[in-house]
Amino acid sequence: MRTGLIAKKIGMSNYYTPNGINIPVTVLHIESCKVVERISDENSDLDKLVIGANEIKKTSKLSKSVKSYFEKKNINPLKITKEFSVDKSNELKAGDEINADHFEEGQFIDVSGFTKGKGFAGVMKRHNFGGLRASHGVSISHRSHGSTGQCQDPGRVFKGKKMAGQMGDVHKTLQNLQVVKVDAKKNIVCIKGATPGARGAWLVLEDSIKNKPNKDVDIKLEVDSKKKK
Repeated sequence: MRTGLIAKKIGMSNYYTPNGINIPVTVLHIESCKVVERISDENSDLDKLVIGANEIKKTSKLSKSVKSYFEKKNINPLKITKEFSVDKSNELKAGDEINADHFEEGQFIDVSGFTKGKGFAGVMKRHNFGGLRASHGVSISHRSHGSTGQCQDPGRVFKGKKMAGQMGDVHKTLQNLQVVKVDAKKNIVCIKGATPGARGAWLVLEDSIKNKPNKDVDIKLEVDSKKKK
C-alpha cells in the first residue's frame, strides 16, 4: 500500500492524444507536498504517514502548539495535513518531498475533496422537484415542496425527508479516474474528467482501490472512441 498526495486544483483543460482524440482533463498542481511524520505501530502491518501541503508563509497567527510541532520536525508549517496508511517496506521518512512522478500515466486513482457550496437551495434545485401547478389555485407557492407528512399519526416529519436546505460543500470521493498526463518538471497531473471542488480547492489523490495501474492510455482511448462510433 502506497501513500497518497495532496494536490491543488488549477482548473479544467483539453488534452489531445497522438491519435487526435480530445480528452477533457482536470489539471492538478502538487506543491510543497512533504512527509511531516511517520508513525510506526508494532501491533499492525501498516505504518502511518502524515502528509502536508500548502506552506504557510506568515506564521505570526499560528498557535504555539502548531509552531512547536513543525519546529520539532524541522519542517516549515503547512496548512493542510492528511494521514495515510503505508506498508512497512515503504522507505519514505519525515522531510521527504513527494512530486507528481509518484503517479504514472495510465493508472487509475481515487480523488476526494469538498464539492462546490451552493448555499441555501429550494427543493426544485436541490432535489429536482417539479414544484406545484403554475396555473389556477396556487398562490405564491409554485416552487414549494408541498406536504411533508401526515397529521396526528405519526404527527411528525420523518428523518431524511427531502426538503430545502444547504446544498453542496460535502465531502465526495470519485473512484477510477485515469491519469492522462504527468509533468514531473512542473509538478502537474492531468486527470480524465471532472473532480470535486472549485478552482483552488485542495484534493486528496490515492491509488485506486478497484483498478490496477495501466500504462497504455492511448489503447484504452482508442477503444472508447470506437464504442462511441
